Amino acid sequence: MQLLIVSAGVVIGLSAGAIGITIEYLRKDAIRVAERESTTNALMVADQLIRSIEPVDKLLTELRDVVPELGIATATEFRTYFSKEPIIQLLHDRMVRVPTAKVMRIFSDDGALLQSSYPVPVDDPQAPPGAAGRPAASIETDGLFVSAAVRSGSADERLIYLSRHIKGSDGDLVGTVAVGVNLDYFHRVYDTFSALAGQSFIIARRDGTILANRPTLTGVTGPTIPFDTRWYDVVASGGGTFRWAGGDADHGRRIVAVRPIPDTPFVVSAAILESTALEDWRNHAIRIGAGALLAALCGFGLLWALNRQVGRVLASEASLTEREARLQEKSTEVEQVNMRLDAALNNMSHGLCMFDRDGRLRVCNDRYRRMYRLSREATRPGTSLLELMRARVAAGTFSGDPDTYVAEVRRTSQGLRTGQFTAELTDGRIVAVLNDPMPNGGFVSVHEDITERTRAEMRIAHMARHDPLTDIANRLLFGERMDEALDRLERTGKGFAAFIFDIDLFKSVNDSLGHGAGDTLLRAVAQRLQHCVKDTDTIGRIGGDEFAVIQIVEDNPRAAATALAARLLEKIRAPYEIDGESVVIGISIGVAIAPQDGTESSQILKSADLALYRAKADGRGCYRFFEPEMDANARQRREFEFQLREALVREEFELHFQPIVDIATHQPCAVEALVRWRHPQHGLIPPDKFIPVAEEIGLIIPLGEWILNAACRTAAAWPDHVRLAVNLSAVQFRSGNLVDVVRDAIARSGLPATRLELEITESVLLQKDHGGLAVLHDLAALGVRIVLDDFGTGYSSLSYLQMFPFSKIKIDRSFVADLSSRSDCAAIVCTVINLAKALDMDTTAEGVETWEQVDLLRAAGCREAQGWLFGRPGPAAALSFEAQPAAIQDVAA
Repeated sequence: MQLLIVSAGVVIGLSAGAIGITIEYLRKDAIRVAERESTTNALMVADQLIRSIEPVDKLLTELRDVVPELGIATATEFRTYFSKEPIIQLLHDRMVRVPTAKVMRIFSDDGALLQSSYPVPVDDPQAPPGAAGRPAASIETDGLFVSAAVRSGSADERLIYLSRHIKGSDGDLVGTVAVGVNLDYFHRVYDTFSALAGQSFIIARRDGTILANRPTLTGVTGPTIPFDTRWYDVVASGGGTFRWAGGDADHGRRIVAVRPIPDTPFVVSAAILESTALEDWRNHAIRIGAGALLAALCGFGLLWALNRQVGRVLASEASLTEREARLQEKSTEVEQVNMRLDAALNNMSHGLCMFDRDGRLRVCNDRYRRMYRLSREATRPGTSLLELMRARVAAGTFSGDPDTYVAEVRRTSQGLRTGQFTAELTDGRIVAVLNDPMPNGGFVSVHEDITERTRAEMRIAHMARHDPLTDIANRLLFGERMDEALDRLERTGKGFAAFIFDIDLFKSVNDSLGHGAGDTLLRAVAQRLQHCVKDTDTIGRIGGDEFAVIQIVEDNPRAAATALAARLLEKIRAPYEIDGESVVIGISIGVAIAPQDGTESSQILKSADLALYRAKADGRGCYRFFEPEMDANARQRREFEFQLREALVREEFELHFQPIVDIATHQPCAVEALVRWRHPQHGLIPPDKFIPVAEEIGLIIPLGEWILNAACRTAAAWPDHVRLAVNLSAVQFRSGNLVDVVRDAIARSGLPATRLELEITESVLLQKDHGGLAVLHDLAALGVRIVLDDFGTGYSSLSYLQMFPFSKIKIDRSFVADLSSRSDCAAIVCTVINLAKALDMDTTAEGVETWEQVDLLRAAGCREAQGWLFGRPGPAAALSFEAQPAAIQDVAA
C-alpha cells in the first residue's frame, strides 16, 4: 500500500515538474520570438528611412563633389563663386527633383549664409547645422550631418537639416551645403509601420536626439533617449536588443531592438511591450497551470484520504476481504487521479516525453503521438529512446540516424546541459525540440510545431529585402549581394559585371495608361528579367523604373556581359499586353566590370550609371560599357551646368544661320537659326554638347526664348521671301507659356508670322500627348508654319501625320547620306516625299553634300535642301540670298 502511495506521489511530482519546465520554456521562446520580430521590424523601418533620405543626400553629395571639379580651392573662391545670383536658380532646380526638400542653403567655412533657395526669416538658423550653437550629429567629419529639429519662419513648421561639409580641390574645408526637411516627413516614415500590433518605433540620432516618436506608444517623453538605458551601449556595439523597464509607471517593460543605419547618424529602435509578447504564453500557462493544479489537488486529497483510510483499516483489524475491497476502491481513485493528470498532459499544445536515467520512456502525451504519427503501442512506458526513434523512422517523421541521435541526447543529459535544436520533417513541418535534463538522471523532451511561426518570420525577412511590387531584390539586398561579390573578388580574383538600366519614356506610359498600368509593366519587366539571368546572378529594382543586375562569371566577364546585355535588349523590348493595350518600350543599359571599373560598391554603380548616361546620349535602345573618359565627361557636364547659367547672363551665346535652298532655283528660301556657346576657355561649343544639359536643368526655357527673340529680330531685315526656321524643345511645350512667347517675339520684331517656321521632333507627340497637340494648334492659329524635324528616325509613326497638319517634313540626314549608294535609303526618301505630296506638305532634305544628291532629290520631287553644299552655319553677316551660279555648281560637281 505504501508503495502505491509513493508511486502515485512520484508520478504527480514528475508531471508537475515537467509542466513547470514546459511553461518556462514557452516563456523563453516567446521572448526570443519578440526579439526577432523587433529586430526585423527595425530593419524594415531602417530600409524605408534609407530610401527616404537617399534623394536628399544625393543633392548634398552632388554639390559637394562638383566644387573640386570647378577648380575651387580656397574658402574665398568658394564665397565669391556661390554668392552670385544664378546660384539661387540652381538651388531651385535641384529642389524640384526632391519634393521632400523644403529649403536648400549654402554656408561659408565660417558659417555665414551665402545662398538660400528661399528668403531666410529672422528666426531661422543663420549658421549651418553642425556649427557652433547648432547641434548636429554625424558619424564622421566628412559624413552626413543631421540637426535637431528647429523652427522655421512659420511657428507651425519644424525642420531637420541634413548637411555635408564641402572641401576644395586642395582638400581644405571651404563651406557647407544643407537641405531642410519637414519634421513631419520623418513622422510619415514612422506612421508607415506604426499600425503593427504591439510595436512602437523611435527614429533618433546616435547621440540620442529623437527625431520621430509617439510617446503614448514608446513611453519616452523627452527630447532624447534616457541616459539610464542600455541604448547607447547597444548603438556603440553596432546594434542589438535589450530589455527596458519603460519611461514611467504607466508603461511596462519593453523588448527593444536597435539598428544604427550604416554611413548615417540615424538609429532606428523598435520595441514591443513584454506584456504583449507574453500574452499568448500567459494564456497557455494559465490554462496548463490551472489544469495541473486542479489535478494535483485532487491527487493529494485522494492520497491523504487513502492514507487515513488505510490506517483505520489496519487499526481496526478488519477482515481481509473488507480490506481488499477498500484497497480496490482506493486504487480506482488513484487511477482517476492519473487519468486527470493524463488529461492535463494530453491537452497541452506541445508534445512532451519524459525519460528515466536508463533512457526509457515514462510519460508521453497524445500531442507527441499525433505530431509524429505514432501508435500507443510504440509509446508505451518502458520503451527505450532508441526504439522510439526507430518507430519514428518507420512512420516517416525522422530522417536521421537513430543511434547517432540517441548518443547525442545521452551526452547532453549526462552533462546536465539543455539541448535545443530545430528539425524539419519530411512533410515540410518544422519542429523545435528542447531536451532538459533532470537531477535524477532522466530528461524531459518538449516538442513544438513552429511551422507557421517560422514561415511568418521568413515572410517578414523576405519583405525587408525584396521589392514589394516586383518581388525581386530591393536596394538593401542588392547592396548585400554586391558586397558578397566584392568579397568573392578579393578571395578568388574573379570579377563580375554590374548592369543598370531603366525604361525609356516610362513616364509616358504612366501618363497615358495610368499608374496601375505602369505597375503592371514593371512586374512584367521583372519577370522577363528573371528569365534572362542565371541562378547565381542577382536582379534588383533600385528606383522607380530603374533595375540593376549583378552577373557572376568565372572567366572573361566582358564577353559574358556583352551576351547578357544583348539578351536583355532583345527580351525586354518585345511588346507587352497591358490592360488590352499593346505597349512597346525601350531600355538603355550601362555596364561596369569589376575590378577594372571599381573595387567598391558605390564606385562600380557610379561607373555603370555613367555608362547608362552614355547609352542614352547615343540614342537610347543600346548598351554601353564604362570608359574612363565618361567620368571626365560627367565632370564636364556638371561644370557646364554651373557655367550655363552665367553664360546666359554674360551673353556668351550667339546665333549662327544655315541656308535652306529651293532645289528648282538654287535660291535660299529659308534660313535655320542654330545656337552656339562661345565658352571663355573651351571656345565655340556646338549645341549637342550643352542643349541636353540645358533641357535637364530647365535653362532651355529662358535660352529658347532668347534664341527666338534674337532670331526674329535678325530675320525681320531679310528679303520677304526668306523664312526663318527655329528649333523648339519638348521641354518648352511643357512650360505653359510657349504660345505667349512666340506671339511676343513676332510682335516685338515685326516679323510676319507666315515667315516663321517652328521645328519640332517626334518626342513632342509621343504617347499622343493632347496637351502638346493643343499647343501646336494654338501656334498654328498665330499663322506660323509647324515643321516635323528628323522624320524617319527614333519612334517615327505615320500616326503623327494624322494627329496634326504639318506644313513641312524634314527628311533626316542619315537617309540622304546614302541616297546614291543604297537602294533602301532611296526607297525611303521617295516614299516620304510622295507621302508629303499626298498630304499637301513640303519636304526638306537635310545633310545634302553633293550635286548628285541634289539631282536625285529633284527627280524624286523634293522641294528644298539643306547642307554644307549650300553653306555651313555661320554669322548672319555671312548670309547671301542670291541664287548659286551654274559655274560654281559645275566646279562643286
